[in-house]
Amino acid sequence: MPQNDPKNEHHQRVDEIDRTVHSPTRLKILIVLAAVVKADFTFLTHSTGLTRGNLSANLRKLEEAGYVTIEKGYKGRVARTLIQLTNEGRNALKTYNKNMRTVLDDLQEHIG
Repeated sequence: MPQNDPKNEHHQRVDEIDRTVHSPTRLKILIVLAAVVKADFTFLTHSTGLTRGNLSANLRKLEEAGYVTIEKGYKGRVARTLIQLTNEGRNALKTYNKNMRTVLDDLQEHIG
């Protein structure tokens, strides 16, 4: 496909979408975290409707990407896990929003 082919440009825009953020489960987690300063694990399970195992696995992927920090500790004698969106995570969410809008706007032009 030639470099200046419009199809190539549209495909490149789709390829630029962050797959870590694009996962519906992780996107749901990031949206909740964007609205709060910090969230504890229980709050996130209730807010997202995810199981503890599913939430834990997806938080691990977000942490590996640098999008969240996870702080484990105790409140009294009760274990507590606090999760916070990092600046990198906030920027990834903003970039994802921008890229998705561009892709969807391009799609709208083609489907009328």
